[in-house]
Amino acid sequence: MELLKELCGIHAPSGNEIKMTDFLLNYIEKNKSSWKVRPEIFSGDGFQDCIMLKFGKPTTAIFAHIDSIGFTVKYNKEIVKIGGPRTIEGTKLVGKDSKGDIECELIIIEDEKGREHYEYVCDREIDRGTDLVFKREFIETDSHVQSCYMDNRLGVWNALQVAETLENGVICFSCWEEHGGGSVGYLAKHMFENWGVKQALISDITWITEGVVDGGGVAISTRDSGIPRRSYINRIRALAEESGVSYQLEVENAGGSDGNALQKSPYPFDWCFIGAAEHNVHSPTEKVNKADIVEMVKLYEYLMRKL
Repeated sequence: MELLKELCGIHAPSGNEIKMTDFLLNYIEKNKSSWKVRPEIFSGDGFQDCIMLKFGKPTTAIFAHIDSIGFTVKYNKEIVKIGGPRTIEGTKLVGKDSKGDIECELIIIEDEKGREHYEYVCDREIDRGTDLVFKREFIETDSHVQSCYMDNRLGVWNALQVAETLENGVICFSCWEEHGGGSVGYLAKHMFENWGVKQALISDITWITEGVVDGGGVAISTRDSGIPRRSYINRIRALAEESGVSYQLEVENAGGSDGNALQKSPYPFDWCFIGAAEHNVHSPTEKVNKADIVEMVKLYEYLMRKL
């Protein structure tokens, strides 16, 4: 879990993913010689802060977004949301501006009409435009892992585990997912037009509900705010049964992922969201069962061999 701990502490809110990009490029360069297949790496010009890895002769892509939720400093100590972070009074936030490192606290202000806005409390003024993220407090027990940004550093970690044995496939590390998306279209274009890839797995994290339970296995989503093609979902389910991996079905009418962006792209992509479920979504204390993490990796490895 040391790699996951490190990933959870990297400052990379939507729109400012470059530190995560640099970390991943260095990690890939350092470790690819021990992987079963050395991938072709696509990054830099034409990819913004995204990374695409091509292994062998791909038919399926894994998408894992590298950005996180957070806050942007506005005016007069006000901060505004990046994506949809939970706002809890006293939450510790960190960042860096022209004056150096920052550690501050979030407070909630309510106006006379009952409307909330958010401010920081700090021993100095913070440069406007600075982005702030939750301070990492990583806790690992025998059964669970807890930290801010399990969504989606766990999805990234999962993709890196799969990369070690992947023979044929694409791994995409995308940006902006938490704040409306924006990179999936050109990533889909590249892999569809160059390699004919038109099916995807979304390596992301979902939430514990009355139907998706802690320790129930990795969640396969049949729908959220988007509805993937049923024939593809049925194929995923059949392979999951064949694999013997512990899984549970998710059915939601809200939430979204890079899969929604794929579906709205001009390319005929099939997609399926598959991920472990967490407690305390979009908070500093996101918590995931370690057994569900194991099942997530196992299912991805199996599907990437079979699809």
